Amino acid sequence: MQNVVEVEPGRPAADGRPSVGPTYRSAFARDGFPPPVPGLDSCYDIFRMAVEKYPDNRMLGHREIVDGKAGAYVWKTYREVFDIASKIGNSIRSCGLAKGSHCGIYGANCPEWIITMEACNAHGIYCVPLYDTLGAGAVEFILCHAEVEIAFAEEKKIELLLKTLPKSNEFLKTIVSFGKVTQEQKEEASKYELSIYSWDEFLSLAADQEFDLPDKEKTDICTIMYTSGTTGDPKGVLISNASIICLIAGVDRLLNRVNEKLAESDVYMSYLPLAHIFDRVVEELFIFHGASIGFWRGDVKLLVEDIGVLKPTIMCAVPRVLDRIFSGLQAKISSGGFIKSTLFNLAYKFKKFRMMRGAKHDEAAAICDKVVFSKVKEGLGGNVRVILSGAAPLATHVEEYLRVVTCAHVLQGYGLTETCAGSFVSLPNQMSMIGTVGPPVPNIDVRLESVPEMDYDALASTARGEICIKGETLFSGYYKREDLTKEVLIDGWFHTGDIGEWQPDGSMKIIDRKKNIFKLSQGEYVAVENLENIYGLVSAIDSIWIYGNSFESFLVSVVNPNKEALESWAAANGISGDFESLCQNPKAKEYILGELSRIGKEKKLKGFEFIKDVHLEPVPFDMDRDLITPTYKKKRPQLLKYYQVLA
Repeated sequence: MQNVVEVEPGRPAADGRPSVGPTYRSAFARDGFPPPVPGLDSCYDIFRMAVEKYPDNRMLGHREIVDGKAGAYVWKTYREVFDIASKIGNSIRSCGLAKGSHCGIYGANCPEWIITMEACNAHGIYCVPLYDTLGAGAVEFILCHAEVEIAFAEEKKIELLLKTLPKSNEFLKTIVSFGKVTQEQKEEASKYELSIYSWDEFLSLAADQEFDLPDKEKTDICTIMYTSGTTGDPKGVLISNASIICLIAGVDRLLNRVNEKLAESDVYMSYLPLAHIFDRVVEELFIFHGASIGFWRGDVKLLVEDIGVLKPTIMCAVPRVLDRIFSGLQAKISSGGFIKSTLFNLAYKFKKFRMMRGAKHDEAAAICDKVVFSKVKEGLGGNVRVILSGAAPLATHVEEYLRVVTCAHVLQGYGLTETCAGSFVSLPNQMSMIGTVGPPVPNIDVRLESVPEMDYDALASTARGEICIKGETLFSGYYKREDLTKEVLIDGWFHTGDIGEWQPDGSMKIIDRKKNIFKLSQGEYVAVENLENIYGLVSAIDSIWIYGNSFESFLVSVVNPNKEALESWAAANGISGDFESLCQNPKAKEYILGELSRIGKEKKLKGFEFIKDVHLEPVPFDMDRDLITPTYKKKRPQLLKYYQVLA
């Protein structure tokens, strides 16, 4: 295979363990993984060394609100952030915390989030992030399970923190707001002998006290990152300094080898949750290079405007964000009139043809880029050169489209919290990698393990099986759950639960999920995630959840139709009504069912894999109803509970 090298042969099944395929690593690590950087032993060293090297570079920026209106980005330099983080660190220590203590951070991305994280890193305090979309129940669980002693939160989350009392009060003794606190909140906190401070109050809490920084080892834990959990309680993933340092070294080598080296002039838009490992390690990488991080205003409706002002060079995204960009572009083109849409489509076909033939995206159709696609690029600020998608699968047609029209590399990556995010990433200008997550990053070894009950054979000519990963990026275990750790970490190999298929170019295609399998009444097994990926190719739908059980012989589904596509179909067929009423129209249901059947036939699905009934849901699956995780993964038990009343 191209782009990977074999480091160990496969082996047949033995001693009750299934067979495994050969072990591969990135061709960029042919002569070994990247060597350690001298003096870089902890996440704090990443920050410290950047401050020493780039003290006057812009580090953290936010949009200043003047008279209720958002203005330009205002910036704090690396030196300024260091000085504030030092004060916060001393104040945390003055509250009685020391190396190994636990500090919670709850809220949307903002400069104070990173400053608090760096203060924790400096003093060897475990950082425990909480998604800003979590409700009081999940927040209470994490605060208690992680034994959080001090919690920082954005201003509007203080009330939710107070609702976790008295249970969280067993460990939680101090709350710090990223903004202000009200008199009522102070009174409520005092009932539980809980100290509560505004950001400005806490900055000066330590006064002139200076606490020595403890020695920090690579093996020390720097964060307990709770997985959003599609079933059951969240699991606390223990991530060491070594995991993050190793991840950064691997990604850095990859970017250097594909001529997309990060520089101090790069700018990153921070809007994906810092409580998720994907954004956390990307921001660590930017800090390592002395680059700039600008924060959004926390409102998805204002994100495009924030991007236009910040003008980022690198963007990370989850598929739902890219789907919105895709749908928005499609709507704009179709409403632009016959001449404009014809010109756009011709330019698209020509550039795609050239790229498929091997031309680099910036050389494939320079005139098309200048006349047609430059407007798309300007819509993303004008400077974006890399768009990285992660956290969930990106639809093939969306990835292909954006690779052509954005004038940027659109790359899809794969990783888990347990692998410190980026384990695979597709390579620039490799159109054959569309629909895959690319080859391994040059810091891990990868092999497939056969899953006989699902007919996946890691030793077959087309190797398929559970993706297993080994390397220094791996987590140190689940906090207080050694039983779960032993289930997934076997002989140093982390079993991801995802089913992959090696491609001839050395890239990995995620085709299924090991646990998402159920049996129909006739005894046929259904790999539901694989089916959802196939049916997800239908352009008339945005999202689909498929369900079946052993008491029925067929599959049913709930679909979020694409608003523009459904309204366009209705107009063409003389059907009136708003989007909500169209979703209730039997003819619309018939249309969507027909589209699903069409793709099923095209992909040669078996009879029992065809969907026999569908419910059209106008409201996208969301976190408010607890139907998806903060990284947009489906919560299947909750989906069943919510929609079974429709059965």
